[in-house]
Amino acid sequence: MGNWLPWLSGACPSTVYSVPVQKLDEYIQTSLRPTADCQRQIDEAVDTICAALQEATEPPTVTDVAKGGSYGRKTVLKGNSDGTLVIFISDFEKFQDQKEKQYEILDKIWERLRAGQLERKLTAKMEMQRSYVGLTIRLSTRWQSVTFDVLPAFDALDLSGKPSPSTYRDLKRALDQTKANPGEFSVCFTKLQEDFFNNHPRKLKDLILLVKAWHQQCQKQWGEQSLPPSYALELLTVYAWEEGCREEDFDIVQGLRTVLELIQQQEQLCVYWTVNYNFEDETVRNVMLNQIRSSRTVILDPTDPTNMMSNDEKCWRLLKVEAQNWLLSLSLRGSPGPSWNVLPAPLHETPGHLLDKFIKDFLQPTKTVNIQIKTAVDIIAKFLKEICFRHSATKVQKPIKAGSSGKGTALRTGSDADLVVFVDSLTSFPSQKAERYNIIKEIKHQLDAHQQQVTDQDVEVTFEISKWEAPRVLSFSLKSKTLNGSVDFDVLPAFNALEKLGPLWKVYTQLIAQYEQHSDTPGGEFSACFTELQRDFVSSRPTKLKDLLRLVKHWYKQCERRLKKKGSLPPKYALELLTIYAWEQGSGDTSFDTAQGFRTVLELVTRYQQLCVFWTVNYNFENETVRNFLLKQLQRPRPVILDPADPTGDVGGGNRWCWHRLANEAAEWLSSSLCFKDGTGGPVPSWKVPTVQTPGSCGTGFGPVINEMFSYRSRGILD
Repeated sequence: MGNWLPWLSGACPSTVYSVPVQKLDEYIQTSLRPTADCQRQIDEAVDTICAALQEATEPPTVTDVAKGGSYGRKTVLKGNSDGTLVIFISDFEKFQDQKEKQYEILDKIWERLRAGQLERKLTAKMEMQRSYVGLTIRLSTRWQSVTFDVLPAFDALDLSGKPSPSTYRDLKRALDQTKANPGEFSVCFTKLQEDFFNNHPRKLKDLILLVKAWHQQCQKQWGEQSLPPSYALELLTVYAWEEGCREEDFDIVQGLRTVLELIQQQEQLCVYWTVNYNFEDETVRNVMLNQIRSSRTVILDPTDPTNMMSNDEKCWRLLKVEAQNWLLSLSLRGSPGPSWNVLPAPLHETPGHLLDKFIKDFLQPTKTVNIQIKTAVDIIAKFLKEICFRHSATKVQKPIKAGSSGKGTALRTGSDADLVVFVDSLTSFPSQKAERYNIIKEIKHQLDAHQQQVTDQDVEVTFEISKWEAPRVLSFSLKSKTLNGSVDFDVLPAFNALEKLGPLWKVYTQLIAQYEQHSDTPGGEFSACFTELQRDFVSSRPTKLKDLLRLVKHWYKQCERRLKKKGSLPPKYALELLTIYAWEQGSGDTSFDTAQGFRTVLELVTRYQQLCVFWTVNYNFENETVRNFLLKQLQRPRPVILDPADPTGDVGGGNRWCWHRLANEAAEWLSSSLCFKDGTGGPVPSWKVPTVQTPGSCGTGFGPVINEMFSYRSRGILD
C-alpha cells in the first residue's frame, strides 16, 4: 500500500493552550475544521465506494453501509482523521455470525475492492491495507485524509431503524455465548450513533473538534501512555452541552471550561443516555446497573449499554492533569463568563434508590463551600456594621443571613449569600418603601469607596446593573484574598418590624392596614421584614427534608435554564414551600423515601390549578382583621401559596407566572425520568397529599366555623 502520509499541514499548532480565548472560534474554523472542498472530495469518494459494495452481485450480499467513527459523527479534524465503514451482510442473522465469519467476509471485501478498479472513479486518492486483524481504506486529498476501518456487521435494527428491548437481550446473550469483549458488537449500532450526533447543532461539533484537538495533543505528549478514547470525550462534550446549555449558539469558552471541569471530576463521572435503551427491560436494566455501579469514570455509548468507553483510573488521571493545566493557562484563566453548571452525573437518569447518594455527592455544600459563604458574609456584615454608615446618622441594627444559606438549604454551586439589613432610619413600612433606594445607593457608594481605599486590594466588588429604576436589592459579586473565587450577594434594607411593633398580631394588622390603604402595593412588598420568621420556618426542619428541598431546587434550576426565554416561572420559594407542604401532609417522618417525596412535589406542580396552601404558625384566624384578610387571600385565583411569614405574599401568584410551563416539565419528568423507578425498575408511589389546605386542618380553634365560611366563600356564596 505504501507509506502513510505524514501529519498534514494546517491540522493543529504546537499547542492549543496558546490560542487566545477570543480567537478560539476562528481557530476552529481555520485550523480544525476541514475545508469544504476537501470534505466534498472525501464524501464523493466514500459514496462511490459504498455504492460499489452494494451493487456487487457475487456473495457476500451487502444490504447497507453505515458511516461511523469521526467521519460518521461529522467530527473530522483537519489533517488526519478516522472513520468506519460498517458493511451489513445479509448472511449475518445474529450477532454470533459476525463474530464467527468476519475475517472470511473481510477477505472477500478486500478482493472485491481490489478488482473493481475504484481508484479511477474516485475524487480522492485511495490506499488499502489488509492485515490479519482488519481492513483499512485511506482516502486522501491534498490537505485532508481519513482512514476508515472496514467492519462487517450484523444489522441489529428493525425495519424502522430502531432497536427493541429484545435486540439488547440478544446482544447480551451473544456476548455471553461467544465470550466477546463488552462493546465488541457496538458497530452493529453505527446508524444509531450517527443519528445521535446528527440531532445536535453544528456549533457543538465545533466544540467537539476543539476538545479532540486538545486530546490529540495530550496523547502526543504522553506518548505510549494510554488516554481515554476520543469518543469518550465527544460524548462528554455532548453531555455538558445538553445539561448546561442546549442553545444552538453558545459561548465556546464556557463550553470548553465546562468539559475540562467535568474531566477534573472524573472520580464522580457517570454519564449515560436512555434514548435507545432504558431500565424497563430486566436484562437491559441489569446490564446498565452493573455498568453505572462500577468504578468511575463511567461513560456509556448511547447506542450500546455494554460499551463502556473507559473506566481505567490511570488514563483519566493523566487527562485530569492536562485539563488542570489548560484551565490554569493564561489563555483560559482570565476568560470572561462562568462555565455551565453541570454535575458529573445527570439527575434525570438517576434511579430513585440512588437519589440520596446523588444529593450527598453533588448537591450538599462541601465544608469548603460553607466556610467560603460564612467568610464572605462576615466580610460584608462587618463592613455594614462598622464602616458603611460610620459618618452617617443611620446605623445598622443587625444584618440577618437570609436565603438558602440562612435556611440551611444551599446548593453546592449557584447559591447566593443574601443579607437583610435592618437600619434604624427605617421606622415603618411606608418609610421602608420611601427610603430603601437611598440606603441601597449609600451602601453601593461606600462599598465602591472602600475598595478604592484598601491598598492591598483585599476586597474587590463588581456590581450588577439593575433593570429597575429604583431597585429594592443591591446585587454584587465579592472577591477577596480570603476567598477562593467570588461570592454573589443580594443585600436588602428593611424595617425591623418584629422588634419595633410588638406582638405578631399587631405587626400583621399594621401590615394589612398598609395594603388596604395603598392598593397599588404589591403582595410581599415587605417580606424582607419577616426574614427571621421565613428562615426559622425552614431551618427547623429535619435534615432529610432540607435535602429534598435541595433536590427540588436543583430540578427547578434545570427547568429554569430550559424555559428562561419562554416566560417567567414561579419563584423558587414557591417550590420550597410546596415541598414542605408535601412532606407535612404526606409523610412527616424524619426518615422517608426521597423519590416518593420528589414525585409528590412534581405531581402537585402538575395540579397547580387546584393548589391552595397556607400555614398558621405565625398568623392565624383569631384576630378579626387578619382573619378577614386571609379569607380574601384564599379566594384568589389558583394556585395560592401563602408565605408562612407574610400573609400578603402569595408566591403561588395565580396567573402571574407561567405555572403551566413548569407543569409541562414536571409531567415530562414524571413520565420519563428514572428518578421515579426503584431498584427493580418498578414505579415509585407518591404520597397522598390534598391540593387544598383547609383552615380547620391548621389547628385553629375556629376550625368548623372557618371551614364552613371558607367553603361558602370558595363557592361564591359569601361576598
